[in-house]
Amino acid sequence: MFTGKKLSDGIFGVTDVNGNLMFKIIGKSLSLHGRRILVDAAGNRILTFQKKLTSPRKTWLCFRGDNTDYRHYLFTVKQSNGAQYKTLLDVFLASNRNQDVADFKVRGNWLEKRCAVFAGESTATAAEMNKNHNVLTLCGEDAYIVKVYPNVDCAFIVALMVILNEIYEV
Repeated sequence: MFTGKKLSDGIFGVTDVNGNLMFKIIGKSLSLHGRRILVDAAGNRILTFQKKLTSPRKTWLCFRGDNTDYRHYLFTVKQSNGAQYKTLLDVFLASNRNQDVADFKVRGNWLEKRCAVFAGESTATAAEMNKNHNVLTLCGEDAYIVKVYPNVDCAFIVALMVILNEIYEV
């Protein structure tokens, strides 16, 4: 389980249940591509994700490290349907070239600040996210609690939650 909240302008922090910093998301909210970099507590660049500007649905591309070269492409996140709140995002791994069926789905209710990540069309839960109502943050920013299930990459889930926030808060 981990929590996340805004640390400063352009920096979002993710801590474990003991308050230890796990990840930081660095990026400028006013950049054209909305590029974000996920770094670990030591400052190592784990993932880079950015908006795809030429897509009919809101779409983000994710790459390994500090790269945006397709040799380092890992996955794509697309808004499922702009008018639908029950299914929020479809996630397609790099190996899923046709993108006919999502490898992961993020479902829930963004207005209530709660959602879950599921493996494809199954009910197998990879992670759950809820607004943390017990944390007061500066400037009224939301804080979240995220539960990641065993054998699921925390960095992957953090990237999905940041992208989800970017898509629905803008």
